[in-house]
Amino acid sequence: MTTSTRDLVCDFVGGAVGHRFRFGGGRGQALPKAVGMKNGITPTIVDATAGLGGDAFLLASLGAEVTLIERSPHMHKLLEDGLKRALDENGDIADVIKRMTLIKGDAIDLLPDLKPQVVLVDPMHPPRKKSALVKSEMRQIRDVVGEDPDSTQLMLAALKSAQNRVVLKWPRRADPLKGLPAYSHQILGKSTRYDVFMIPPSDS
Repeated sequence: MTTSTRDLVCDFVGGAVGHRFRFGGGRGQALPKAVGMKNGITPTIVDATAGLGGDAFLLASLGAEVTLIERSPHMHKLLEDGLKRALDENGDIADVIKRMTLIKGDAIDLLPDLKPQVVLVDPMHPPRKKSALVKSEMRQIRDVVGEDPDSTQLMLAALKSAQNRVVLKWPRRADPLKGLPAYSHQILGKSTRYDVFMIPPSDS
């Protein structure tokens, strides 16, 4: 399969995202658990590194209001087109899309004014230690967005802005992202882990 970025598409209706919407595991999945979707709680969420929007769509499908931030003009355009096509579908998928708000810009600059309950950060992951190839789609995304050298800076901005928690999506066996405080706990998936940083209550 070619890795040309022209092959990238944001599809909330078909493919893996659509299948997950119809047959997924609900709030019992690792990501919903990591952002605190339990006991009827549905937090407001900022996806600070939106990519193709799959994680944001999952959370919105479970009732959350999700703001997606994407700084890459190319990725933002793909997201914009995908959201519009899904909205035109009407029905259940359109209802999910209405809970998703897309913003173009750098999350480091935008987060202080948003003050969400939860911030999800999924920076470009480090190269795998093993020789197995990363999925074609992820290679294409890396070609578009680059290496995210400011991931630590983004996490620190998120920790200052979130009211409840920050969730870092990271490869399960990768070394911790440097320069961060210790996480509160982890939610582990097969190949991905979620490092959860709980925010202490404010005195004000």
